[in-house]
Amino acid sequence: MRFPSSIFVSVSLFTAETTAALYLSSTYRSDGDKIWQGLTLLFTLVPSVLVQLTLTFIHRDLSRDRPLILLLHILQLGPIVRCLEAFCIYGSVGRVEEPYVSITRKKQMPRRGQAEEVERQVGQAEGKLFTHRAAFARTSVIQAFLGSAPQLTLQLYICVLQRGVSIGRGTLMVISLLSIVYGALRCNILAIKIKYDDYEVDVRPMAYVCIFLWRSFEIATRVVVLVLFSSVLQLWVLPVVLLNFLIFFLYPWILFWQSHSPFPENIEKTLTRVGTTIVLCMLTFLYAGINMFCWSAVQVKLSDPDLINKSQNWYRMAVYYMMRFVENASLLLLWYIYKTDIYKFICAPLLVLQLLVAYAIAIFFMLVFYQFCHPCRRLFSSSMTQGLWDCSSLLCLMCNSASSQNRPIGKEDDDLGNHMNARCLCTN
Repeated sequence: MRFPSSIFVSVSLFTAETTAALYLSSTYRSDGDKIWQGLTLLFTLVPSVLVQLTLTFIHRDLSRDRPLILLLHILQLGPIVRCLEAFCIYGSVGRVEEPYVSITRKKQMPRRGQAEEVERQVGQAEGKLFTHRAAFARTSVIQAFLGSAPQLTLQLYICVLQRGVSIGRGTLMVISLLSIVYGALRCNILAIKIKYDDYEVDVRPMAYVCIFLWRSFEIATRVVVLVLFSSVLQLWVLPVVLLNFLIFFLYPWILFWQSHSPFPENIEKTLTRVGTTIVLCMLTFLYAGINMFCWSAVQVKLSDPDLINKSQNWYRMAVYYMMRFVENASLLLLWYIYKTDIYKFICAPLLVLQLLVAYAIAIFFMLVFYQFCHPCRRLFSSSMTQGLWDCSSLLCLMCNSASSQNRPIGKEDDDLGNHMNARCLCTN
């Protein structure tokens, strides 16, 4: 049985970020900055409450007689208690005899076109530990994109306005960035395990390194671009953010409406239709929050029983990164045009170039991961290179068709011009 290191990392980041945020909010209060204090606490407490609700929902504590656990969740201590419970389960393995075991069948990665199926016994303790891992993987994503990402953007914006970085603010920014990158990494691993649930997936260290570098460059670049744009055009940042958020929030619902599928009823038996709708709205809310800062590896599909799109869509990924690159370049161009005296000691063209290159580096590590380090790349129906090549060919075909549609008009204009010149010559 594997050591529950992912649970320990999740709880450590959650505890460290909450502690740093509470300390920083106290310094804002002593300095009289009520607005910064309120926003810092908001981006700390709201994701903390969502994390407690998620852990309670996954472990089904509402239908069980566990009042002490519910009280600790109300006191925002749920992740710490769950972590201790997971380590107690891990420590008891081998000491207590398992009353029963279950048998799981997983396919190994195909070799020479054949995939062997392997049977494995799973004890009760390992099953409980698997539930804990799955719960903390989901809470890490919630904490990262509904708490750490807005928190990092806010604190970096304050640094730009105050032209300085304090120790407390810098510590919180570093922890928040690590939390976002870790949440994006868990999202990638979660997507792989959901899509290839029938296979025994072994993620190698090089894959973790590629994902970490890919997500680090992508998220850091996105946050800096948003902060630079908001520092010079405060009134326009809200429409940009709301437009991005609404597009990704409504997109799964539009696809669900177009599919004419029945309303999902199998999420939880105890939930009513209203409760199911709330859960689905929270899921699409999280999906929009992820795509605001980076590409979501888990694609929501409300018409699927598992609510996840298990197919690999290279076109959607290519369109996302092309549109995001254009958007970042446009926001940087607007910042360069309207920049104020705050940035007079910064070489603006060099900064723009560095940010665009950093985003290109993120795309490079993404390509390396999917092409060489993905644990299930042998199961791809088509390679990523082929998918991107087909996507670029489609764009070239669209451009050629548009130019071919305009060509007859140009020819008629040329013929009309030559006819008018001939008439002038005849008249003279």
